[in-house]
Amino acid sequence: MGDLISTHLDESKREVITARTGELMGEFGRLYERQYAVALFNQMRYDVEGGGGPQPQLLHRKVPLKNKSIFSGALFQYLEENKKWRNRFLFIPDSYNINYYENKQAHERGLHPKGSINCAGYRVLTSMEEYLELLNTSLPGVKAKVGSSPFLKCATQFPLILWHPYARHYYFCVVTEKEQQKWSAVFQDCVRHTNNGLPEECKVQTPAFTDTVRLYRQAHGHYGTWDMMCGKPPQILANLVMETLLPEMRDLITPKLKGKMHERQKNWMLISDAVYGLVQSQAQAQYEVVVQSCEAGRPPLETTIRTDMDQIITSKEHVTSKIRGLVLPKAEKLLKVSIQPYISSILDALMEPTSRGFFEVRDLFFRELVDMSKNLLNDGNKEKLGEHMDKISMLAFHPVKMQSGYEKMESLSLEGLQQRFDVSSPSVFVQRAQILMREQMDDAVYTFEQLLHQSLEDQEGEDLCKTIQRCQDRVIKKFDYDSSTVRKKFFREALLQIFIPYMLKQLSPSCSAELPRFQELIFEDFSRFILVENIFEEVVLHTVMKDIMMAVKEAAIQRRHNLYRDSIVLTNSDPNLHLLAENPGIDWAEEYGGGQEEAGGEHAGDPEAQKRRRMKQVVSMIQLEGTASVLPNESCLEVPTVGKIPEEETEVHSDPSLSQKSEKQVPNGTKEDVNRNAVEEKPSTYRSLQKEDEKKTESSPQDTESKSAIDCAIQEVDKAVQEEEHENRTQKEETEVKADTNFQEMEVNTNKDTPLGSEDSAVREVEVVTASDQQENHITEGIQDSHTEKPICSLQQDDSGFQSPSNETTVEKHPMGKQECNDSETGEDTGKGESAHVDHQ
Repeated sequence: MGDLISTHLDESKREVITARTGELMGEFGRLYERQYAVALFNQMRYDVEGGGGPQPQLLHRKVPLKNKSIFSGALFQYLEENKKWRNRFLFIPDSYNINYYENKQAHERGLHPKGSINCAGYRVLTSMEEYLELLNTSLPGVKAKVGSSPFLKCATQFPLILWHPYARHYYFCVVTEKEQQKWSAVFQDCVRHTNNGLPEECKVQTPAFTDTVRLYRQAHGHYGTWDMMCGKPPQILANLVMETLLPEMRDLITPKLKGKMHERQKNWMLISDAVYGLVQSQAQAQYEVVVQSCEAGRPPLETTIRTDMDQIITSKEHVTSKIRGLVLPKAEKLLKVSIQPYISSILDALMEPTSRGFFEVRDLFFRELVDMSKNLLNDGNKEKLGEHMDKISMLAFHPVKMQSGYEKMESLSLEGLQQRFDVSSPSVFVQRAQILMREQMDDAVYTFEQLLHQSLEDQEGEDLCKTIQRCQDRVIKKFDYDSSTVRKKFFREALLQIFIPYMLKQLSPSCSAELPRFQELIFEDFSRFILVENIFEEVVLHTVMKDIMMAVKEAAIQRRHNLYRDSIVLTNSDPNLHLLAENPGIDWAEEYGGGQEEAGGEHAGDPEAQKRRRMKQVVSMIQLEGTASVLPNESCLEVPTVGKIPEEETEVHSDPSLSQKSEKQVPNGTKEDVNRNAVEEKPSTYRSLQKEDEKKTESSPQDTESKSAIDCAIQEVDKAVQEEEHENRTQKEETEVKADTNFQEMEVNTNKDTPLGSEDSAVREVEVVTASDQQENHITEGIQDSHTEKPICSLQQDDSGFQSPSNETTVEKHPMGKQECNDSETGEDTGKGESAHVDHQ
């Protein structure tokens, strides 16, 4: 691979890469310095005047993933160096970068990973067909023939591919579809988190950066949303460079690529990754220089703003009024013709999937708390509570459980509007809504934690489930208010992102030439804080904002999708609650005795090893032995099967060796199922009691044959009885009376002598049988199995699968119910034996 890169990326091409990166970064730097001063002024003005708006009701966690990891597990990875699949251990820390190791032991020893993947800009693919379709777009004009074999053949039917338009692709695979779904949810969460790489707490740098990128793209004719606005600033800048650099490099390098079509695609992908790496390193270095320069000049800017803020505001309002007179007539005409007819339809398209996603998040939060309350009914001590709360505290960052809410947003469709309003794809809005769902869930969980912890300290003697219920009701109500506020803000921002670029694109040709003359109205001392291009965009924004606000307000008045009016969202409605936000985070496992295990063994003296040992994982994984899967002709380590990656649940598959050991003979002749969990796989959420309710008995193949033989014998007896009754009806009345008398005498003899009638008592007395009685014992076992199934199946469970307290009474009554069952069935067998005796006579 090194020869390939060095051959095609020679010195001349590297100079082209450096030149194009330098040109873009030079222009970006000049724009950034101007936007930095504007962003600084806006932030300082906001601090003085305040923003207003409804106050959040839920608390916000400052550091949600402290000492946490997201996931770890083993799966197959394709190595391009030797073109083979190998087992790799993946570990995903709180940074959401995917680190892969040779094996789990390498990670536990603290060795450096084989590699690390920053997922910003990637897409998670689960089929080779989808990947090959995207791969064919990498080299325009060079497409694979139908039926041609790709350069990569997946080792299983369940691939997981990380695809990027510029960077290296990563290939993984697993052995089951359920594993694929779980790993896909984890990978998508990594992509979602790393795409959101611009820190919101940077109130000056982040707005300056986003405005600069937008203005740069607009200056080059690119309006509308941009899918590659993802990752940290150096990654976004590299994506910006690659938009124009990649086609140029493709024209220079593609004609020199040799080999088959798929081989050329693979080589081009490796070259593109090398180019992307060079661009990103250069962009990062130059961006850091620009930021440092702006930060160094910040103190004098702040001094000027504090001194002359009133004059700056007055001057800006004067210029704004002049520009509004130029722009407003044209903007209102465009708004009436091309924007207003589409506002309601686009708002409806946004509200439906977004609201369903938030409702699903709410239901998930509610279900988890209900499950915890049920599990604490019978065993309601604080150690169990700490164990459950330790898991619930990270619910928002559990990608598999949150996937049900995320999937609701995936159905967002803006077909027919993308080309008209220059929306590249709805993925920008989908990921933003999913991030808001995760934040809303974490706020709800954190608020519940603080309320519950305070209640447990203040009211020691109160029932635990009642305390949980009271805190849950308070949090759910606050969740509904905040959910309405967050969604309305998201709808407004999304509509602005759709309409503003379109309006700017339509108005810029006629207005841009007039804007420079307004710069003369600005004092030179204030010219760094007042830019006419920014004021032009603000005028356009305020023109359309009124209609957008009215549309969202109308939806809230009609209570559509459970939206509330801002007037009923109370400010400071619970002031005592916000005092809890200053409390430190709660370690439930440690505080209630569940996390006091001492780190020992060979790493007892290694602080880093102890830290890794104490690091808790959001998504649990249980390793089971005896379920290895190895690829043919490959010396791979054990790969986890579907049962190895449960989400807070234990999934166990039946094993022939276990089923043979699961039954043992007991004195009453019944078979006791030792491993009943192996019969049925049923997920549970933090519930251990449910496992006993799911137990079922198993029947051996001999039991099945015995039951079949009994059924055949019963059919023959019934047929003979029917014939006998037909003959009896033709006899005289005296003969019938005599036959009835004989029938009663034979019934007494049958109860004493018939083998089938005496089976129930014989089974309880005989434990070891001889070979001559084997067939009779098979019949006995079959009947006894049918006796034992009825009382077990009579257990009643609620909808969640949790055994309620009333079921304990049912369980206690099983022996009596079993005896009644045995007596009734013995009576049936006795009657059948009696009929057979009559037929014989």
